[in-house]
Amino acid sequence: MQYPLTRKRRLRASKAIRNLSQENHLTVNDLIWPIFVMDGFNRSEPIKSMPGVDRMSVDVLLDKLKPLYEKGLNAIAIFPVVDAEFKSDDAVEAWNDEGLVQKTIKTIKSTLPGIMIITDVALDPYTSHGQDGIINEQGYILNDVTIKALVMQALSHAKAGADFVAPSDMMDGRIGAIRNALENKKHHNTGILAYSAKYASVFYGPFRDAVGSANNLGKSSKSSYQMNPANTFEAIDEIGMDIDEGADMVMIKPGMPYLDIIKTAKDNFNVPICAYQVSGEYAMLQSAIDNGFLDEQKAIMEALLCFKRAGTDAIFTYYADRVTQWLNP
Repeated sequence: MQYPLTRKRRLRASKAIRNLSQENHLTVNDLIWPIFVMDGFNRSEPIKSMPGVDRMSVDVLLDKLKPLYEKGLNAIAIFPVVDAEFKSDDAVEAWNDEGLVQKTIKTIKSTLPGIMIITDVALDPYTSHGQDGIINEQGYILNDVTIKALVMQALSHAKAGADFVAPSDMMDGRIGAIRNALENKKHHNTGILAYSAKYASVFYGPFRDAVGSANNLGKSSKSSYQMNPANTFEAIDEIGMDIDEGADMVMIKPGMPYLDIIKTAKDNFNVPICAYQVSGEYAMLQSAIDNGFLDEQKAIMEALLCFKRAGTDAIFTYYADRVTQWLNP
């Protein structure tokens, strides 16, 4: 039926009608707050490349987290800022049961037992070279050797009380190895969020600054294990393989530049699809906000809603603290 009998503007005529006919909604339940933790007490350091985001000791983090949890924020993702003395070629600190991440999990769970904690399973915060794995003399990442280290790291996180471990390294076969290890150690309820489609992206720059791996990495590339930004079908292969190996949820990263990948994944797989509004996306948006080019709340909410429209079930975003307060004042 055509105009004038069909007038699509009837469904936009008032706020009440627009609300009634809205297809996608953003709620606090969709948000995961990535946080950067560092050792010590009463410490907070601003991250220059991510205005409004701080590195925090766990006591400072808890002061900020408690009111957000009361307003409905369900989940956080922990990323460690490791002192240089704990970095090494073999990243052995990554599976220290008394390490920074492990102590942070225990402290948070003792105070807020109901919050969901996701931990990053990757070696780059702990390696002296800034790569996500163990390297040989030529600087090449050794896939199977790295998997053994990742398994020990994941087990250490599960033992500390992590609800989900999130391998973000992109090594082949690591999801199956971690799932088998968790089962063997009776961590049956520890979930795996696999960074299945993690692209070799320039948008990670501020994150590497935040965790202190940028200087270690230098001009080296991660293109031998992270995905080519030009590829779509490869992402579907990666996601399918990780699900077959035991992943409970999967991640597409970065987020907004890869909404097509999110949509394709949602159309093909029946598991929760997560997306990461990464540090470079945050830095671009926040820069426009700080310069007065964009309205803060409207811009952030629209950017996050587009993730939902593409099919995202959960969004890692550094705006989770602000958005939680906007949605549940």
